[in-house]
Amino acid sequence: MITNEYILKSPDEDHRFIPQEAQLTAEFIGLDKKASMRMRLLAEEMICMLPQMLSYGMGRFWIETSEDSFDLHLNVKIDKSRNYDVNRILSVSKDGKNAAARGIIGKIAVAVESMLGNNENVAASDSYGVWSRGLADYDEDTIWSLEAYKDAFSSFEAKQSYSEDWDELEKSIIANIADDVRVGVLGGKIDIVVVKKLR
Repeated sequence: MITNEYILKSPDEDHRFIPQEAQLTAEFIGLDKKASMRMRLLAEEMICMLPQMLSYGMGRFWIETSEDSFDLHLNVKIDKSRNYDVNRILSVSKDGKNAAARGIIGKIAVAVESMLGNNENVAASDSYGVWSRGLADYDEDTIWSLEAYKDAFSSFEAKQSYSEDWDELEKSIIANIADDVRVGVLGGKIDIVVVKKLR
């Protein structure tokens, strides 16, 4: 099943609609209480992405469900005439480290920025070196995957070397509930898909 697309309008309306749509969808497809709560929590986490993502253009939200999973979609059509401020999006903190790169939602924002062709700006302001973990070339598209990012911490050495990032990952709601978050930029659009398997 694919829900109707919701055109993102304003923070107040979006913050009400997205969790409500997740709740209604969960009820409609007959999810149990635990799965319904997970869908709603992931929808609420997506709301945290909206300020950064909508700085690039107009956005749409929808949910796709199947027997064994549900996917929450956020799609932003990039407005090339819009003059968004890369420095504001990446907001470098006093310690010289990229404040936007903190937390999983921040990693997603930085991944999008890097895919939009500002790799040098991102790399220069990202002293953690975290923006590239989870990035992969896929045909002509570049994607960032939460699953690949998690895999980067599979060794004890990686967890030690990047202990702050590992700590963020362990505490992240989206990282602990979602099976994957896929971020891609292609054809003037940003696509973010939060994937949750039901079996």
